[in-house]
Amino acid sequence: MGKPKEQRQKEIVQATLDLTAEFGIKKVTTQAIADKVGIAQPTIFRHFKSRDAIFAAVIGWVAENLFKAISSGLNPNAQPDEQLRKLLQCQLTFINKHPAIPKVLFSDLLHLESPKLKASLQEVMNQYISRVTQLLQQGKEKGVFRDDLDIDQTSRYIAALIQGLVLRWSVYEFNFSLEKEAEIIWRFLQPVLKK
Repeated sequence: MGKPKEQRQKEIVQATLDLTAEFGIKKVTTQAIADKVGIAQPTIFRHFKSRDAIFAAVIGWVAENLFKAISSGLNPNAQPDEQLRKLLQCQLTFINKHPAIPKVLFSDLLHLESPKLKASLQEVMNQYISRVTQLLQQGKEKGVFRDDLDIDQTSRYIAALIQGLVLRWSVYEFNFSLEKEAEIIWRFLQPVLKK
């Protein structure tokens, strides 16, 4: 008897992440995923309708676990600036542990080939930007951040700053620690945000 459906789907998603980290998204075939999991290729299609459906599940896994990592690291009683610093730290620590993430997020599959996957990624980005916006708004209301801070624009630029850093990390073959970069980014942002 086979494994429960949910467990097998998790194995397929994890195998896809592992293969993507090692070879890049273009070389991740359903046969390679099946080989990695130790199942026949047709079994893949009992759990996912297509390769795109597998990558949609990968994006879902990234989103769920990223937000879980961020939430577990935040102290809701801390000041908004400390929460934002910790959010950046938790986010970069999570990504540092999963080198497949930039290979998925910056792939042609998401940007050119699959509007549905692109929409899924946009939803994740919007959730992230919304969380940053919320912290900036709280910080502005509590007098921690500047009164003239454009919250929406600042949230988008913080997201872009992180994306640029993660892209550089990927291009340079993951040869530096994103965790160490979190404090550098915070030292850069602090004078921009604070009174």
